[in-house]
Amino acid sequence: MDVVSFTRQLVDIESITGNEGPVGDFLCLELERVGLQARKIVAAPKRCNIFATFPEQPRPELVFSTHMDTVPPFIPSYEDEVRVYGRGSCDAKGIIAAQIAAALQLHRQGIHAGLLFLVGEERDSLGAKVANEKPMGSKFLINGEPTENRVALASKGALRVEITAQGRMAHSAYPEVGESAIDKLIEALHRLRKMPLPSDAEIGPCTMNIGVIEGGRAPNVIPDRARALALFRLIGPSQELRQQIRETVGDLAQVEFTLEIPFARLRSFEGIPSMVAAFTTDIPALSQWGQPLLLGPGSIHVAHTEGEYVEKKQLHEAVDLYCLIAKQLMNID
Repeated sequence: MDVVSFTRQLVDIESITGNEGPVGDFLCLELERVGLQARKIVAAPKRCNIFATFPEQPRPELVFSTHMDTVPPFIPSYEDEVRVYGRGSCDAKGIIAAQIAAALQLHRQGIHAGLLFLVGEERDSLGAKVANEKPMGSKFLINGEPTENRVALASKGALRVEITAQGRMAHSAYPEVGESAIDKLIEALHRLRKMPLPSDAEIGPCTMNIGVIEGGRAPNVIPDRARALALFRLIGPSQELRQQIRETVGDLAQVEFTLEIPFARLRSFEGIPSMVAAFTTDIPALSQWGQPLLLGPGSIHVAHTEGEYVEKKQLHEAVDLYCLIAKQLMNID
């Protein structure tokens, strides 16, 4: 298959998280057309994972996996001599194309790998959680994310935190009568920004991003409620960090931890350049699918941007790299 043209076909099907149905339907048809048996695994209404195997091996030892959903907005594909552009080109539709091409190439050599394409990675790993309830007995999972074709030694986790401050409304001409929730929230966030975070010589630092701040009712009203959403990138267990956050915020606001994706330390692979992924993946939610590896074409630095792209050279290199790793994992020369 032509990985470049197939990448463009996938990019041109809008699949923002929650609307993965059409791209899943397309993949089912194309996988069946090239000789695989593809089936849908329902994750939510009109949202299905796709699991595909060759008839010779319905329960393969090795499975390639990545996600079908993208972040908004939809950006159709275009290309120049060296790159394919568009939403999902590197995160992760180019990876889907490379993994299918690798599975077909391995099949021609008598090696039968499976394919698992998931919904919801960009939001809550819903598809991975559903897939993990019914594993297919694989020993190895090669997960695809844009790592510039380097093997990830680790993937940082994520801890989402909602910080809510309560106040008392009053006329802004008499602030002493009210109690500003926004003032409390600002102070709480200021303390969090000054809070020391852990670091690891190999993995790097734990980082924090304040992504959303909202509150208040009008410029002439003392605000009775304010809220912020923050995200910490984890480099280890979260228990101590959670306690540190609570103690730092203190009585200024209520702290709620709304989502955690654990930190994952992964295996290296001799002869292949390595990196540390500062982003999260579906791997922690796919614990029943075998020993995980993480690598794929494209750069995370252009994922989620207006100019998202994947280099054509990296797409072709990824196919060969996936085949090489698969054969070594399965002890096949």
